[in-house]
Amino acid sequence: MDVGLVCDACSALTPIGVPQCARCGAAVALDPRPRGASRPPPLDTNGSTPGRTVPGVAHGRDCPKCATFVNAGTKFCGSCGHRMPVEAVFDVETRVGPRPGGAQGTPNPGSAGTPQPGQKAGRSTLFFGGAVQSARAKLTLIRGDGEDGVSFTLAGQEHPAGRGDCPISFPDDPFLSPTHANFLYRASAQRGAPSELVVRDEGSLNGIFVRIQGQVNLVPGATVLIGEQVLTVGNAKQAEDVPDQEGTYYSSSMPRPANLEVKQHLRGGTIGWVFRLEAEAVVIGREGNDINFPDDPFISGRHAELRNAGGVLSVTDLGSRNGTFVRVNGEQVLRHGDYVFLGQQLLRVEIV
Repeated sequence: MDVGLVCDACSALTPIGVPQCARCGAAVALDPRPRGASRPPPLDTNGSTPGRTVPGVAHGRDCPKCATFVNAGTKFCGSCGHRMPVEAVFDVETRVGPRPGGAQGTPNPGSAGTPQPGQKAGRSTLFFGGAVQSARAKLTLIRGDGEDGVSFTLAGQEHPAGRGDCPISFPDDPFLSPTHANFLYRASAQRGAPSELVVRDEGSLNGIFVRIQGQVNLVPGATVLIGEQVLTVGNAKQAEDVPDQEGTYYSSSMPRPANLEVKQHLRGGTIGWVFRLEAEAVVIGREGNDINFPDDPFISGRHAELRNAGGVLSVTDLGSRNGTFVRVNGEQVLRHGDYVFLGQQLLRVEIV
C-alpha cells in the first residue's frame, strides 16, 4: 500500500516527508510548528535533500528548544546551540513508512499516523496500515564499555543492515557484508498472535549470531561463538583406512575413538585447532576444562558445555559473563531481550 499525503489542489499522492506536491507545487505537509520556524528544504528532483544524506526520507528532528530542524548526526542545534538528545541525533529511518513520530519527526508516544497536537485529521491524511502503523521494536547498540549506544527504530516492514547503503549501517566494520542482515516483521505462525520480528541472513560472509538462554539443540556442523572463538560442532567421523591405487596405506597416528569434533576457525577462513573427544559432554572455558582458551579475555572460567548424547548435539551456557551465541541458519524469530551479534556489532532487541 502506498503511504503519503493527498494534495488538496490536484489530488496527487505525495510521499511522507515531502512538503510540496510534485505535480502542482502546492504545500501538502502537515506542519504543527509555529510560523517562522525552520523546516527541512524540499527534495531535489532525484529524491534527495540538499546537504543531507537521506535514504528515502529526511533524517533528524526538531530542536526541543527552538523547533529548528536538526540533521541526524548533529549534536548541537545550529540556531540556539541546544545539545540534541542521543535518540534524536541517531534517529534512523527506513525506506518504508514514516518515522515513529509522524512525517515531521515529532516525538509520539502512540502509533505513527496518530494526529499530533495542532494537527487536524482531514481528507489529506491517509491511514498508516499494517507494519508501518507503529514502531514495534528497536535495536540498541552495546558499546565496548557495556553501556547503551545508539538506537535504531524498526518502524517499517524491512530494515536491512550492513556495511553499505542500508538503513542500519556500520560503514567502518570490515567484518560486515555490504548487505549483511535484514530485520523484518512477519505474521506469526500462531493464529491471532501479533506479527513477529525476524532476523534473516542475506548471504553474509561471517553470519549472524544470536545469544542463547540455557540449552539449545544444534544441527551437525553448527557454528557457535564463545568469547572470540568461532567453533564448528559436529559428530566425530572416523577416517577411512584404505590403501591407494597401488595398495599402499598412508602412515599416520593411530586414530582414537571420538564422539564429538570441535573445529576452531581462524581469521582468514583457515582451520586452527581440531578437538576430537570421546566424552559425551565437554566443557569449554579459560582454564581447567576439557577445552581451554587461556588467552581469550572474553571467555569465562567455565563458559559453555557441548554435548552429543543419543545422536543429539546441544550447547549450554554455564552462566558466562559474555554469553554463548549460535549462528543463525537462514532466519530466526527474535524475542525481547535477545542479543544479536553481526560483524563486530552487538545489538539488543527491544520489543515495544
